[in-house]
Amino acid sequence: MYLKQFRTGGDRNFGYLAADETSRLAVAVDASYNPGMIVEDARREGLTIRYLFSTHSHHDHTNGNEEAARLTGCTPLLYGSLCPVSGVRIVDGAELPLGALQVKVLHTPGHTDDSICLCVGDVVFTGDTLFVGKVGGTDLAEQAVTEFGSLHEKLLSLPEMTRVFPGHDYGAAPESTIGHERRTNPFLLQPDRESFIGLKRNWAAYKKAHGIA
Repeated sequence: MYLKQFRTGGDRNFGYLAADETSRLAVAVDASYNPGMIVEDARREGLTIRYLFSTHSHHDHTNGNEEAARLTGCTPLLYGSLCPVSGVRIVDGAELPLGALQVKVLHTPGHTDDSICLCVGDVVFTGDTLFVGKVGGTDLAEQAVTEFGSLHEKLLSLPEMTRVFPGHDYGAAPESTIGHERRTNPFLLQPDRESFIGLKRNWAAYKKAHGIA
């Protein structure tokens, strides 16, 4: 599988391009701020972008969609969208063909109601649901409870060697694995929802005490 991570701008935003190397069909993820950079890379590599995804509807993940659509002819896809190419609706468990690969949708609400993660091969694009050593911002009530469920029921059910590529460069490294996050991410180490929310409430003090940027 061809895979490339792009620093697109904004608040340390990441965008992505993943492709089946035989069919040369590709999916672009979160092509915000500088979609032309991703489209140009696909052109150089002889890839055809088949799908254009945003992991959620916040402006910093969707602001490049109009230009990306113009450059690729693809319809931007978010949770609930109907993909005109595959005829598949973008809901939890949906699978879209990508040559010998597939794009599998995981609905992971919490940071937003429409947050999704995308599995392609041994990779998961986690948007603002899971960062390296951190998790997406939420309130300290319903959103946090929902995010706790999404993390444990959806992402932590993936194989440990699944490579994690987040929506922002907020952690100590630009990528990780599910196994590494399970063992080291302080939010994922919390034994229950109450402890998870407590860490969110006291995150500033925790970061200072542990030297986390």
